[in-house]
Amino acid sequence: MGQVEQTIRRKLTDAFSPQQLDVVDDSSRHAGHAGAREGGHFTVDLVSKAFSGRPQLERHKLVYAAVAPLMGRGVHALSIRAHSPEEIS
Repeated sequence: MGQVEQTIRRKLTDAFSPQQLDVVDDSSRHAGHAGAREGGHFTVDLVSKAFSGRPQLERHKLVYAAVAPLMGRGVHALSIRAHSPEEIS
């Protein structure tokens, strides 16, 4: 696991205390992409009570806020799947 991936994991854990968290580095699939110079491409899949009753747009904004310091400095793109525990039961 790379340093950026670990930092994403830590920031999301601190912000959401997720019941489930997967962080995948998809950067190799985007090699040569002009934006890749700004950082990697990552997919995050998390389940947290913090998302209960919130629409997807708000969930994504919360996730982006948690990793904001990394955007353009290690992270170029972030694919987000954010669920509440009720949605995965």
